[in-house]
Amino acid sequence: MAQYIQLIISCISLLFLLFLVPSNSENPTTKKPHPFESLKHLQGCKKGDNLAGLRELKQYLNKFGYLNYHSSKAHDDDDFDDFLEAAMKTYQANYNLKVTGTVDSETLSKMVMPRCGVPDVINGTNSMLTNKKRHHHHSRKKFHTVSHYSFFQGSPRWPVGKTHLTYWFDDTTPSNAKPAFVRAFDKWASVTQYFTFSETQDSQSSDIKIGFASGDHGDGNPFDGPGSTLAHAFAPTDGRLHCDAEESWSIGALANYTDLETVALHEIGHLLGLDHSSVADAIMYPTIPTGAVKDLHDDDVQGIKALYKI
Repeated sequence: MAQYIQLIISCISLLFLLFLVPSNSENPTTKKPHPFESLKHLQGCKKGDNLAGLRELKQYLNKFGYLNYHSSKAHDDDDFDDFLEAAMKTYQANYNLKVTGTVDSETLSKMVMPRCGVPDVINGTNSMLTNKKRHHHHSRKKFHTVSHYSFFQGSPRWPVGKTHLTYWFDDTTPSNAKPAFVRAFDKWASVTQYFTFSETQDSQSSDIKIGFASGDHGDGNPFDGPGSTLAHAFAPTDGRLHCDAEESWSIGALANYTDLETVALHEIGHLLGLDHSSVADAIMYPTIPTGAVKDLHDDDVQGIKALYKI
């Protein structure tokens, strides 16, 4: 009897999952390659090397804010120059990796992991690294970490008194995906004891607009297919939150799928004003392995309370 009940539960879970898998998903034999899988053959590259594929590494680092060449043509060559080495070192420092400036296996493993599409460095401001320096202090006995949360440049936030935010789902959002967002909003409301959220059917008056899209969807931040950039959201008071429709989404931990509620928690953090954190367990950490489920962390709570002086 117990086995029969478990089988029914498994079937219901699979049926629910299928509603979240994008309708244009391809079978495993024709599945698109991960956008940054091509980086793996670059392992061991260092300054002075010239190897086919280094331009893809430059494009990756440029996409997430680490490279800013004066000439756009510099992104299109395969030279491992001084700028690329500096960008690699900044990336490694952000993710608490050994700072070598070379393309080592640990760095590559981090780069090919699914992640948020919001850049780590915006307009030359590295909030992850800047905040890391600001929130560390030394003692003669130990190195103590206080927090690694960060804010967007200028610390934008919702106006004083604007504590109730409404959200609206556009017609690209699967109905079975909505409860994951509702639970994510409820969690942020619970930990902040400041914000409350409710759904509205009025798109014009809504503070937050949620939808699923693929490729270039008109906001200047195109998605890149399955397995890489999962979603992105904008700082206050923009209110837009977009998920990549080509990802394989799930509710809960399932191998080779991405938990939608975990990503929703992360992107809502951006909507409230939090930038990325360098604490691996924090919801605002930029990457998440497939099959993983995360919740709000004390670092996230400290960050939002510091931003709004709660």
